[in-house]
Amino acid sequence: MACTSNTIIKKPNHLISKNQMVDLLTDMLIASGAENIKNIDLERNVNYFPLVFEKYGIDSTRFKESNYYYTSKIDDYEKILKKVDQRLKAIKEKLDNEIKLQDSLKSDSIKNLKQNFRKKPKELQRIDSVK
Repeated sequence: MACTSNTIIKKPNHLISKNQMVDLLTDMLIASGAENIKNIDLERNVNYFPLVFEKYGIDSTRFKESNYYYTSKIDDYEKILKKVDQRLKAIKEKLDNEIKLQDSLKSDSIKNLKQNFRKKPKELQRIDSVK
């Protein structure tokens, strides 16, 4: 039997759609995770939430009202969160694959450099044969 809230919350006038909530929550979780990682300017503890709100053309009040409304509808909110989780896992898998590829390319490049360094260049081989 599915759980539902007994509290009835009035639907906000400017409710964010379920699909946009998935997008928004995904970006907010990424922004939250990035807070303690140095950015390109080597800064930490940067608040990226205003950038997320700007991206979606909303303000924090509209988000809070929509989020509060959806949390009162447990079944809907659970579906939203499952989609967010799936999306984050897909993003992580894609990034992990890119990192593996880059590591593989670096490893191959280093291996090739080592092999080429061990070989005598043709110019040195010619000089050695003249001696």
